[in-house]
Amino acid sequence: MRKGKKRAITGFGVFLTCTLIFAVFFYLNFTTIQVDGISMIPTLKDRQRVLVSRAYWFIGPIHDKDIIVLNDPGGPGHIIKRVMWMPGENVDPDWRPLNAPGPGFDYIVPEGKLYVLGDNRGKSEDSRIFGFVDMKKIIGKVVVYR
Repeated sequence: MRKGKKRAITGFGVFLTCTLIFAVFFYLNFTTIQVDGISMIPTLKDRQRVLVSRAYWFIGPIHDKDIIVLNDPGGPGHIIKRVMWMPGENVDPDWRPLNAPGPGFDYIVPEGKLYVLGDNRGKSEDSRIFGFVDMKKIIGKVVVYR
């Protein structure tokens, strides 16, 4: 009768295991998205690809001035915008929607919402058009762009 052989874990086996774990982690927490349009010029150009992370615990929470990808409030697909005001912050009167209260009234971002703008302000459909964005609509935070 044959006796079973013991198998030792080699350095190459450890390398392959670590590579597999990293690949699965990356696949589950990061994605690439192609920019479609000119609303983020000059920061992001049309057809440019960006790396987006869903892993906030890994890269940090959303802050003012971060670029995020979110589900399009106007229909299917996604949009890329810059976070300008966080919950509890007062939106600058120059960047409020047309239907916002007039001068002398605070326009404060509610809890669980964000106020986003495109970098190309004259050509961007953003919170001035569709209002506050629910944080649950965020796909991820842009971590790499060139």
